Amino acid sequence: MTVIVLANCPPGLRGFLTRWLLEVSPGVFLGSPSARVRDILWEEVRQYRGKGRALLAYQTDNEQGFTFATHEHAWHPTDHEGLVLLKRPSPHSPPTTNSPSPPRQGWSKAAKRRRFGNS
Repeated sequence: MTVIVLANCPPGLRGFLTRWLLEVSPGVFLGSPSARVRDILWEEVRQYRGKGRALLAYQTDNEQGFTFATHEHAWHPTDHEGLVLLKRPSPHSPPTTNSPSPPRQGWSKAAKRRRFGNS
């Protein structure tokens, strides 16, 4: 399952995405494209978003079963011991323009202990 959420994006981009995904609400797209098609769609979204912002969530093999990607979004994916969480900026801190590093892949420390014991 793939979910793309657009905010303040051109109507042409929304029309483009409806070729592969179902628009269930304005700016919210759902579907099950292959990983290759998903990556191509995400690149198109990043290129043609205009002044808007975008969020991508899709299935993957990790403890949560999904992961996030954002573009020009105030909330950023952050890895917290194997869980990918969306980090909101503090209202007292200035917004950052640096994109965070991508989340690490693999098992968290807690999952390793549950699976392999305390060795």
